[in-house]
Amino acid sequence: MRPHHHPPSTSSSVPHAFAAGDWRAIHGLMPYLLAFKGRVFFALSCLVLAKVANVGVPLLRKEIIDRLEPGKGALMVPVALVLAYGALRFSTTLFNELRDGVFAKVTQRAIRSIALSVFQHLHALNLRFHLERHTGGLSRDIERGTRGIESLLRFTLFSIFPTLVEMAMVAGILAWKYDLWFALITLVTLGVYIALTVVITEWRTHFRRRMNELDSKANARAIDSLINYETVKYFGNEAWEAQRYDQNLARWEEAAVKSQTSLALLNGIQSLVIGVGAVALMLRATAGVSAGRLTVGDLVLINALLLQLYMPLNFLGVVYREIKQSLADMDRLFRLLTVETEIRDCPDARPLQVGAGVVRFEAVDFAYDERRAILHQVDFEIPAGHKVAVVGSSGAGKSTLSRLLFRFYDVQQGRILIDGQDIRQVTQQSLRAAIGIVPQDTVLFNDTIYANIAYGQPDAAREEVLRCAQAAVSGKLAALYFPE
Repeated sequence: MRPHHHPPSTSSSVPHAFAAGDWRAIHGLMPYLLAFKGRVFFALSCLVLAKVANVGVPLLRKEIIDRLEPGKGALMVPVALVLAYGALRFSTTLFNELRDGVFAKVTQRAIRSIALSVFQHLHALNLRFHLERHTGGLSRDIERGTRGIESLLRFTLFSIFPTLVEMAMVAGILAWKYDLWFALITLVTLGVYIALTVVITEWRTHFRRRMNELDSKANARAIDSLINYETVKYFGNEAWEAQRYDQNLARWEEAAVKSQTSLALLNGIQSLVIGVGAVALMLRATAGVSAGRLTVGDLVLINALLLQLYMPLNFLGVVYREIKQSLADMDRLFRLLTVETEIRDCPDARPLQVGAGVVRFEAVDFAYDERRAILHQVDFEIPAGHKVAVVGSSGAGKSTLSRLLFRFYDVQQGRILIDGQDIRQVTQQSLRAAIGIVPQDTVLFNDTIYANIAYGQPDAAREEVLRCAQAAVSGKLAALYFPE
């Protein structure tokens, strides 16, 4: 069983708005967004215009109510205001849709570019990294990370930032049209609401991160078991595998229950804060109407602004949690890009010049673990055109020789030469392109037989691929598959 490497935890017992990993994720994302500065600026402009129109809707509704009184021209003025009211409502939707449409390319291109960068980087990493990581857990980290990019951009641009813009506008309107008490009550309510939401959500975050870790473990356990399906069947260990998988799921279930119950607590506290703030504002507004300082339209306006502002705040806890989770997922993704490969081309590496094809191992020492040497002072030569069989017990280093020749690892002592060229002085791409191999384990990609045969040279002509296929079969099989 291969060892499973776990990245260091990013959780903390101390509440904090943004951890180092969060800033690392944001910093990693910024270059991909700045590649579309024009689109980002236009999307933000549409966002602000949509909020201006949205706040203007209750203002016009107030004017319509206040002007609905008997008298000359009483019909024409409300009609004009109603038309303006409809135009503002349409403008809100129009600018929101423009924002979504313009920013869609930014989001999807960022996801595409980052996913490609991670994919290329993983292929550039050395074999040791892949042997020490479960493919299932790694694929889940990549999947969650790319999904986290979309979630972060959606919640930040389409939820948090619009709410902040609207909060500033509403507070300004209340202070300008009425008095500072309305604005003060609103800001205090929002401040308490946001502070409690951040603190409680931060406390809840470690439950969610624990869920993710256990989810990755369970997924890795399942994929590892299914990949080794035949081995499981050989030993009749289906029940044992199911038990191990269920143990991982049970730990995930415990963390999920804690996460859900803490969410219920958060929602209850949020509702209490919003309710107290709304009651305080409405009491002051109704007192103003009773005293004649405010009109019925003013009461409707204040109530509408409250509803308009508090409705998105009802989801602030969820949004904040999703943003934090997206940042955590993105951090795991971007940390993959920081993993250094052990095998690099030297600065002056040149393409391998293949001549006769003489392979020589000179006094080679190698160990996967420094505590146990695999090869010691290995020295031999394979002349051009010759065949060499390497015989030995399991673990003696037979497969290691081919891995060193392909430069999946570097030797600790000595050197490996091809036609007199040290393979550490040539490019890895040219080295591997010059060597043909039939692996001891038959590996097939989930693709057509044709694609698997052509994999060694994807740009090969169809006739070449068919000749290879015909050469691989004989007799009745050849007549069956290639009747012509």
